[in-house]
Amino acid sequence: MRFDLTDLRVFLSVVECGSLTGGARTMHLALASVSERIAGMEATLGAPLLERNRRGVRATAAGEALVRHARIVLGQVEQMRGELRTYASGLKGRIRLLSNTAAMADFLPPQLCRFLAAHPDLAIDLEERPSLEIVQALADRRADLGMVADVTDLGSLQTHLVASDQLFVVTGRAHRLARQAHVVFADILAEPIVGMKDTALEAHLAERAARLGRQLDYRIQLRNPDHVGMHVAAGIGISILSGALARTLRHDLAILPLAEAWAARRLYLCSRDFGALTPHAALLAQQLLQGTS
Repeated sequence: MRFDLTDLRVFLSVVECGSLTGGARTMHLALASVSERIAGMEATLGAPLLERNRRGVRATAAGEALVRHARIVLGQVEQMRGELRTYASGLKGRIRLLSNTAAMADFLPPQLCRFLAAHPDLAIDLEERPSLEIVQALADRRADLGMVADVTDLGSLQTHLVASDQLFVVTGRAHRLARQAHVVFADILAEPIVGMKDTALEAHLAERAARLGRQLDYRIQLRNPDHVGMHVAAGIGISILSGALARTLRHDLAILPLAEAWAARRLYLCSRDFGALTPHAALLAQQLLQGTS
């Protein structure tokens, strides 16, 4: 089975556009050329990749499988190009690091600052993701290292414990929960929430709420923790934050531990295989592990 990168890009474009014509337009190719490429792929595979109908096309079961693999392959090619481009600017290596919210808020920043200062010829691609996505990305070799919480099944990944984290509920001093010793998650699902926007913690809390058949009621989501504290202090709602973020709040607030066992989390540095890391990724792993001592 021999598909080249152009074949994969053409096929993805056709599926995403829902038509051969749209795919051809996106790829700046003639319709006949696109049709010929798709037909050649189907002949090579021995199975149809597209179902044609009056509205256009859609992927068959085989086509859906190819979509998944094509996206992985093309994503890795783009990562390769990005890494190779760094050599032209004098960099000798690029490390792909994924992290959950808790590690991004407290543990990683000083460690990465020291590492990059000590290694001016290296660069880091840092992305915040939910722990579950990080585990899958490491298993698929789409990242070198990951920082995840132990609330996720770590599968066959190799791990090192690097830090601990506790989730806290943050309320105004006049709130009914403010005098409690701790808070049960189910008791706050009806409360208006002031949240952090686009964080891995947001996805984790949504999944926990879904297990109870509920969803969090966000009144507003903000990117700045201090702005979250400002809104909570004003009585707009309550918030759920990692201990690292909760400690940065400057307003007069009640900060109460979330009672569930899953709220007390251990953070792990993970890799598919620490022994198989590139030399520069191994250097970063060493720096992060030294930061725990």
